[in-house]
Amino acid sequence: MHKGSCLCGAVEYEIAGPLGPVVYCHCSRCRKASGSAFNAMSPVSAADFRIVKGQECLRDYRNSAGVNRVFCGMCGSPIIGKRDSAPEIVRVRIGTLDTPVNSQVSSHVFAGSKASWDEILDHAPQYEERP
Repeated sequence: MHKGSCLCGAVEYEIAGPLGPVVYCHCSRCRKASGSAFNAMSPVSAADFRIVKGQECLRDYRNSAGVNRVFCGMCGSPIIGKRDSAPEIVRVRIGTLDTPVNSQVSSHVFAGSKASWDEILDHAPQYEERP
C-alpha cells in the first residue's frame, strides 16, 4: 500500500496495488504543469487509487488532447493525471507520495523536446516522443 498527500495536507490518497514503472515526461505541457524540467509519474490502476481525504478540494484541468490534470485547489500540488483514452489508468505524481518508492526511473519520454537547460544524466532509455 502506498499513501500520498498534497503540500498543504488537504488531500490524501492511497494506492492499494503496485506502482507501475516510473517515467519522466519532458514535454512542454508537463514542464508547465510541474514547474520543473520534467514530470515524474507512475501509472496505477484507477481501481487501486482512492482519495481518502479532501475530494472536495480537488480541481482539474482538461486540455484539448483529452488529458486531465488533477490537483489540490488549495495548494496547487499535482496529484494525478488521467487520459480520456485510458480511463482504467491514473498517473500518480511521484513527488506527492509519502511512502518510499523502491524503483528508479524506467524511461524518459518526449526527451526530444526537453528543456534546453536540462541534462539527462542517468542511463534510462530516452524516447523522442511517447514509445
